[in-house]
Amino acid sequence: MTDITTALVNKSVEEAIQYLLEQYPGAVAFSTSFGQEDQVISDIIWRNQLPVRVFTLDTGRLFQETYDVMDLTMARYKQPVEVYYPDTTAVEKLVSTKGPNSFYESVENRKECCGIRKIVPLNRALEGVKVWITGLRAEQSENRQGMEILEWDEHRHLYKFNPLIHWGYDEVLAYLEQHNVPYNKLHDKGFISIGCAPCTRAIEPGENPRAGRWWWEQSQKECGLHG
Repeated sequence: MTDITTALVNKSVEEAIQYLLEQYPGAVAFSTSFGQEDQVISDIIWRNQLPVRVFTLDTGRLFQETYDVMDLTMARYKQPVEVYYPDTTAVEKLVSTKGPNSFYESVENRKECCGIRKIVPLNRALEGVKVWITGLRAEQSENRQGMEILEWDEHRHLYKFNPLIHWGYDEVLAYLEQHNVPYNKLHDKGFISIGCAPCTRAIEPGENPRAGRWWWEQSQKECGLHG
């Protein structure tokens, strides 16, 4: 356990972010997809006026409901959200050569699409960042259960801070209700984990929260952003 991790133990999310800001002033950023967990963190950041860069990735294939909650969130908090888009040339080449739905054909094609639309823009957004705040929770998927509250991302050479890693889904919902935080209305229709529209479906009762992502393939349900 690092000294920084030890210092974060028993701190609230607000206190932990404040501590990290003191350690790495001007180099703490939060990536939001406007899902329920991310809305909790955004509310904590802006409610407490914490100077954290907040950014999002617009893949070009998002649900309208995601844009709606983005609009509501910016109107509610009156705070800027940096938007990062994929490289136009790379998207044009992908769609021109493989068509608009190549991701359905193989895991390799799907990861290629995720790479162009998400990972490359993410890496650009994280340039110069020392601490990347995420909304990951351990119970979201099997490969997230071993994640810690603070991890070293060797590939990007930064700390990844997962303040909600040990939160339960009920805790997330309770926070959103208590503070009247805007949320994506697709959550009310069985969409728990929301990504690109062609790659996300509602889940059935009892299914894993990530079961609705890339449902046609047998994979770890990850796009490469978090491993």
